[in-house]
Parts: sequence; C-alpha cells; structure tokens
Amino acid sequence: MSQRSFRRRATIWAAALLVAWLALAYVAAPEFWTLRDRGFRDQGFEMVTHTPQGIPGDPINVGLVGTEKEVIHAFAIAKWDTADAVTLKTAIEIGESVLFNHPYPDAPVSALLFEDRTQDLAFEKPVGDSADRRHHVRFWRTAATGDDGRPLWLGSASFDRGVGLSRDTGAITHHIGLDIDAERDLLIDDLQAAGLLASTSVIAGIGATETGRNGGGDPYFTDGKALIGILKPTQ
Repeated sequence: MSQRSFRRRATIWAAALLVAWLALAYVAAPEFWTLRDRGFRDQGFEMVTHTPQGIPGDPINVGLVGTEKEVIHAFAIAKWDTADAVTLKTAIEIGESVLFNHPYPDAPVSALLFEDRTQDLAFEKPVGDSADRRHHVRFWRTAATGDDGRPLWLGSASFDRGVGLSRDTGAITHHIGLDIDAERDLLIDDLQAAGLLASTSVIAGIGATETGRNGGGDPYFTDGKALIGILKPTQ
C-alpha cells in the first residue's frame, strides 16, 4: 500500500470516528438523558392542591427527588422542623402559641389534598416565637421517579404571615403571603446552602398567575413554575 493510499484511508477513518463521536455526544447521549428524565418531566400533574371541601388551594411550586428518609434527613440538616400531626392537643397548642406568643416550632399544618390525598410530609421554619408566622411546605409522594429511580415528591411552599378567618369558609386559618415564588426559592436555597442538592431542574407548574387565590381566599402571584431539587443520595 502506497503512503498516499494509507494517508487517504487514515483520513477517512478519522472522519468516520469524528462523525460517530459527534452523533454520540450531541444526538444519542442527550436523547438518552431526555428519555430517562421522562419519569417526571413528561408526566401530567394537576399542579394545584385542593381543600377537603374541594376548593383550589396552594399551587404546587416545588419538588424533590429522593427517598422518604433522605427528604426528612435533608430538612433536619437544613434546620427545618417536621410539622406535628393535627390533633386536638396540637390544635390547642398552636392556639396558645399564637395567643401568648409561645414558641411552637413543630406546629401542625392544615390538610390539603393533591391527587385526592392529604400531604405525606410537612416541614416548617418559624419566624419569631409565635406559630402565626412561618415558612412551610407540604409534600406528596408521586408515582413518578427521577433518573436513578428514587421517587419524586411534589410540594407546595408558602409563607404564613398571620392567623385569621378564611374568606371562603369562615374557619380559623393561616393567611399566606403574596409571593409564593420567594418561598419556593428560599426552600431550595436552604437545601442548596446545606450542601444537600446534587442539581436542580424546573418543570411547568400552574402557569404564570398574577391574581390567584388559595383555599382560604388569600391572593398570591407566581411565575407558574415548579423548582425541583435532586437530593444527594445518603450513604
């Protein structure tokens, strides 16, 4: 084989390898990851909660991928408290906390429904001594999974700015702050600052809303997106 022929064949093989690499790096690999992401990215959810009376409640605006143990551990590390269950005893305790400005960091949150189920987990971060002001989030485990097969938890994060009467039912309830996006971002930022997230992603929520109202009649606004945090696996 002549040197010229050898060089021609080497050039052809080099070009073929370059084309194969480009196809793998820029076509096949991205499509592979897209297919893996479809566990939750392409699954349709009604991205709003409802009260037990069927009134639309707080929007779904946040999510986590991880096991239940990892989710609970993450909030403990990030210094958020696990909310107590709603019982007569805890209802009295939260009332005393609000009336007498006593700390109650584990104060219960009311029940909201997502896909016809009450929340599986709830966490809060008090502001001041009383339980009337707090950052809080409810989470529901879904059937969808992340890339590694761990479950997707969808949640609704908002800020309780005070206690009053529901505009829709007249019941005593917390009133939420207007900017629910700020609460979504604060929650993810706290987890990020604690070194608990491997990555974040965004999925579509209820859509941009300027004049929304929750189940208590409280107004809110949002860009309509849900921010998803991928928790680092625990050892």
